[in-house]
Amino acid sequence: MRFGALIWANLLRKKVRLLLTLGSFAVALFLFAFLAVVRYAFTGGAELADARRLVTINRTSIIQPIPLSYRDKILGIPGVRRVTHDNWFGGVYQEEKNFFPQFVIDPENQREVYPELIVPDDQWNAFLKDRQGAIAGAATVKRFGWKIGDRIPIKTTLYGGGAWEFNLDGIYHGKRRQDDESQFWFQWDYFEERAPDHFKGLIGWYAIQLDSPDSAVRVGKTIDADFMNSPYETKTETESAFAQGWVKQFGNIEFLILVIGSVVFFTLLLVTGNTMAISVRERTSELAILKAIGFKDGSVLFLVLAESLTIALCGAILGLGMAELAMPVLSDALSGMLPNLVLSKAMLAAGLGFAMFVGACSGILPGLGAMRLRVVEAFRRI
Repeated sequence: MRFGALIWANLLRKKVRLLLTLGSFAVALFLFAFLAVVRYAFTGGAELADARRLVTINRTSIIQPIPLSYRDKILGIPGVRRVTHDNWFGGVYQEEKNFFPQFVIDPENQREVYPELIVPDDQWNAFLKDRQGAIAGAATVKRFGWKIGDRIPIKTTLYGGGAWEFNLDGIYHGKRRQDDESQFWFQWDYFEERAPDHFKGLIGWYAIQLDSPDSAVRVGKTIDADFMNSPYETKTETESAFAQGWVKQFGNIEFLILVIGSVVFFTLLLVTGNTMAISVRERTSELAILKAIGFKDGSVLFLVLAESLTIALCGAILGLGMAELAMPVLSDALSGMLPNLVLSKAMLAAGLGFAMFVGACSGILPGLGAMRLRVVEAFRRI
């Protein structure tokens, strides 16, 4: 109890300074949480990728199509369980700013290849019966206030341009919080019916479900070898590798976040370290008295470190709490620009650990100085 009383008394001695230091921690931890979430939004696709899925695209570029006729040959390769295909549509809803990913899907195999994206059976059956039917992710539905039965016009400059009309027959949800719920799906038959003649019979990419992850390398090499020297050569890789390659097109996001995080760390370390150094310097006489009445060097070090760690802990809780409350708002505001922004328990734990590490680093040098303080010299300065 005596240590607790001393710690709180020393912390509350300079209330304005305490509030400013807590604010520094809170802002730094809020920024830390936001950077962690953004990093995961860009790279999480690789971490969430199913090890049993491959992606086959045109060897030249993903924007170049490949024939639908490749599907049957791919299905005949040992180790392949199912194959589905997708096309990028690239439209907008009402205004240019209302962008979200739209895909032309193969309704026969979509749910089997992507079992983590859940659509209720009755909604899926209604979608299958409706040539102009569509399935939208829960995040997109919430963003625009749609409901099942709505007529959705999507304008596109591709595939002949103009507005395509869809009936919203279902809403999908991800099994995990991190799953992308921003997509919009519609049927291949409707797309094939309206697509320009030069694009008929062509698809954007294949998603291939394997019997076992162990066969991924063999199946990928077999697919690419089968279509080598054809007009549409292919490139096949695991879903994880495909997601990583997609992120790299945006630049080195991880390096940028690491640089910003490092600046935050050193700035916070300097602010907190300077605060603790001033606090110890102001209490030189008190520390000398504590030593004179029997406090050991270790106890004095403990007091200084405890103050620093308490500030770090309180600031971290405040900053991470603000981030937890703000993340849904930020996610809604950035919907369509970034995938799901999810502040996971692992990120919260990392943020708390980061704060405690900074607190320990900023308190150790002033603490060691206080521990080595000689009583006679301290009283001489008074």
